[in-house]
Amino acid sequence: MHKDNGFGRIVSAVLRVFALGLGQFLAIALLVFSAAGTLDYWQAWVFLAVFAVTAWIPSVYLQITNPVALQRRMRSGPIAEGRAVQKVVMLVLYASLAAICVVSGLDHRFGWSALPAPLCVAGNLLAGAGLVIAVLVAMQNAYASTTVQVEAGQKVVSTGLYGLVRHPMYTGNVLMLVGLPLALGSFWALVFVIPGVAVLAARIHDEEKLLGAELDGYREYTQQVRSRLIPYMW
Repeated sequence: MHKDNGFGRIVSAVLRVFALGLGQFLAIALLVFSAAGTLDYWQAWVFLAVFAVTAWIPSVYLQITNPVALQRRMRSGPIAEGRAVQKVVMLVLYASLAAICVVSGLDHRFGWSALPAPLCVAGNLLAGAGLVIAVLVAMQNAYASTTVQVEAGQKVVSTGLYGLVRHPMYTGNVLMLVGLPLALGSFWALVFVIPGVAVLAARIHDEEKLLGAELDGYREYTQQVRSRLIPYMW
């Protein structure tokens, strides 16, 4: 009986994570393959497989062990943000991701770049690492959210990834941004990494103002962990 219940929980978690992540998966596929004008695009298929494995499998574990944390992670986008500046940040970030997908597809169609396969593999490793980090953050910090807010009872987390940088979720986002165009085989799409990283930096500055004002112990934490995004750099 216990085994059946356990199996049922796993199946339920898999189905829920699949439903939550399917929209993102289909959006990426639609943008990339429409721009490429073909399904004969191995780099895109490999990336989509990496996306599914690295984003969904850890999320299944999180759905089983801490579904509330997963909900916080999945609640994202300009509409979900409460601060006007963060709505703009998310719009630019989403636009950068969309541009990377479209330009990479066009690059494949017209042959603008000729990335060697090992570089595409490296891009997949970076993107996959970024996706895994985003889920690990949710495991290590029950209050981690993709929206900028402070919740009742929230505590400062200073261990794990938070012992290296103050915003490890955004570190994962940067790895994803850099890895995506390489994984899709495009040098030209790397241009759109710049605005994506720039708005993440702006998001961090605005978020730290809020956390410093509303989250007890956060100012002391910033003295303990100096790096915001990249260890020992910034």
